[in-house]
Amino acid sequence: MAEMGGEDDMPRDAKIVKELLKSMDVDDYEPRVVHQFLELWYRYIADVLADAQSYSEHGGKSAIDSDDVKLAIQSKINFSFSQPPPREVLLELARSRNKVPLPKSLSRAGIPLPPEQDTLISPNYQLAIPKLQKSQPAEETEDDEEAPAVAVPNSNPSQEQRELPTQGTPQRVSFPLVAKHSR
Repeated sequence: MAEMGGEDDMPRDAKIVKELLKSMDVDDYEPRVVHQFLELWYRYIADVLADAQSYSEHGGKSAIDSDDVKLAIQSKINFSFSQPPPREVLLELARSRNKVPLPKSLSRAGIPLPPEQDTLISPNYQLAIPKLQKSQPAEETEDDEEAPAVAVPNSNPSQEQRELPTQGTPQRVSFPLVAKHSR
């Protein structure tokens, strides 16, 4: 979907981007890809030149020279890309790690897996159970509030423990679907 017409009125930088795409055998692209590459290109150049300007000012120079630009590009590369460690360092690390023997495997058949309760993929569900509100007496008055509250002993103490809070928000309960095996 690359546009072939209108290349005469296209800016020089856009033509360069199209030639770069063509040199990499990219023939089918959206026209906005050229604009995106141009924006990336301009932003990178502006960042490098701003860094070069600060390096030039730090060096006490009045103008940016090629050394400032090279230093800005090198610092941008060092910041953006990291080099892998040398081969000798990796070999030494591998030798030290391989000195530790592997743990003995269990003699059971198949692949050893962790217990089901320790896995993250065990199925579970959450149910929203609405909480019941206590019914409040409609005859409460200010006189009742001022009187000292007298505790009435409850004949069924387990009833007190089963009373639900008075809030109307649902209570969430999670449980696994698979039955736990006793081992």
